[in-house]
Amino acid sequence: MGADLRIGVLYGDGIGAEIVPCALAAVDAAAALEDVGIEWVELPMGSSAISSHGSSLPAESLAVLDTLDAWILGPHDSASYPPEHLRMPNPSALCRKRYGLYANLRPCRAYPGVPATTPGIDVMIVRENSEGLYADRNMAVGSGEFMPTPDVALAVGVITRQATERIARQAFAIAEQRSRRLTIVHKANVLQLTTGLFRDVCREVAAEYPDVVVDDKHVDAMAALLVRRPAEFDVLVTENLFGDILSDLAAELAGSLGLAGSVNCSATKVMAQATHGAAPDIAGRGVANPVSIVASAAMMLRWWGNRDDDPRLAAVADRIADAVAATLASGLATADLGGSASTSQVGEGIVQAITKSAGSGS
Repeated sequence: MGADLRIGVLYGDGIGAEIVPCALAAVDAAAALEDVGIEWVELPMGSSAISSHGSSLPAESLAVLDTLDAWILGPHDSASYPPEHLRMPNPSALCRKRYGLYANLRPCRAYPGVPATTPGIDVMIVRENSEGLYADRNMAVGSGEFMPTPDVALAVGVITRQATERIARQAFAIAEQRSRRLTIVHKANVLQLTTGLFRDVCREVAAEYPDVVVDDKHVDAMAALLVRRPAEFDVLVTENLFGDILSDLAAELAGSLGLAGSVNCSATKVMAQATHGAAPDIAGRGVANPVSIVASAAMMLRWWGNRDDDPRLAAVADRIADAVAATLASGLATADLGGSASTSQVGEGIVQAITKSAGSGS
């Protein structure tokens, strides 16, 4: 079987070397069942790349990523990088900016067999990824954070019509594929000009999707409602900082941050990335949950299949997603979910569930 797809692999820091191989194994197993050939292109990133290339994301890696449509980015522990590297964009931020990955898609749902704080939760958070209050994404040159005196720190938040229209259309398209319900999350009662513009532009775009039911919520109320009445919500569209916070909250409400898949995408490229960090405190112990990165890899392939109208890739993604659900339902779980299984045992369980699906005709 020849290679149909070339996919980049950047293992990263901390637990990356333990969880990313689980994603590769799951993709390989599912792809083989759909006659899809994968060529994995390993690229240096993170602390090891600083040691070998002098950069956490070397020019050599970026030159290869320029030629790829998709890659898996392992977690980075940029806080531990040497001081001179802390002033540079971290690998994730550099990828998002260089490749225009304006949409961060973060589904969070409760799985059967996993204790969840809010069992009824099943939401897709569509996060605008290119601007907002994040200092690495809101200036063409320089940083959006600055200190006029040592005792005063300021930050600039940026909301534009163009970026808001773009993320709104992405969110409405997803809502049409789900339950046709969408909630705009903002803080226009206080941030009237910035998040007010975000809310109003999303409302304007809503006119293009008359079959989608739309409401809007203040971000603080939205956080409370996700805890109290999660089943009332389906697709949430919001700006950068709010989306980051709400998606972590929703993931924990569903059982664990270790369950939540995530992709960063543009119209042409996609990057799979777990929602959690490098977890250096547990690195090397074999206890990290690999589900988030495995689920992210499945999302990456689904995005690719949708872009190219390739049902084989959607089928690969379905096999992985179904295997993750079956593995969790069986009770095989890492410590964050109350289980005692190792990282590799959960990864192997997912691969076995994929293989078993071939015999069941799935």
